[in-house]
Amino acid sequence: MTSVFEKALGDDFDRLHPRMQRRFGVDGERDQGCVGSGVMYRVWRGGPFTLPFLQLGTLRHILFPETGTDVGFTIENYAYRDGYGRPTLTFVRTFQVRPHRRRRFDATMVHDADRNVIIDYLGTTQHLAVDLDVSVDGRGGLRIRSTRQTFRGGVACPSAVTGDAEVHEFWDERAGMFRIRVDVSNRRFGPLFGYYGAFTARYVPAGAPVPAAVRPLRENPPAYSIECRG
Repeated sequence: MTSVFEKALGDDFDRLHPRMQRRFGVDGERDQGCVGSGVMYRVWRGGPFTLPFLQLGTLRHILFPETGTDVGFTIENYAYRDGYGRPTLTFVRTFQVRPHRRRRFDATMVHDADRNVIIDYLGTTQHLAVDLDVSVDGRGGLRIRSTRQTFRGGVACPSAVTGDAEVHEFWDERAGMFRIRVDVSNRRFGPLFGYYGAFTARYVPAGAPVPAAVRPLRENPPAYSIECRG
């Protein structure tokens, strides 16, 4: 099974730094998974108006209201085929926001062969689907930008309540670790949420079971959504 990022990037996948190629080449054949651990130097949110939006996100493991510095972080990427046969890669991020509190930000990325695009299904029940534009920067890093957003169940999601995400990840040769920056903003209200930091990774050998805890509770079937309109 070819990885979802290799499918989406095509020949540009070879332009990624070799460390990035292995990390985003997880396909269940060479590596079953990639588990990263490190520190987010800063986790931030926008003004007080963002609190209801972020608190709502905690119910389905999408965003959260806590902020902080030097926040412990893990990310679990496992490759498998979902119930509809689509190549899938988990993106389960866990933040140790307080000594006795963890927050998760769950997503599963699926390659849509018909449109040759990665769909980022957010949350434990995949109720929000986001098309991703992926590209490679000049030093072999990966840039991800959210584009079209759709909502499960036929309910329109206007731009006033959606977030546009920008992700940049690259391998830092000098430090010997991956660095990542994520910024989420709203076209009308401005910055909503984000974090930046660094982590190292270990690889899970092919054939290892994919933990049930990283899989969504419900999968979004193909074409079961409506485009969000602003």
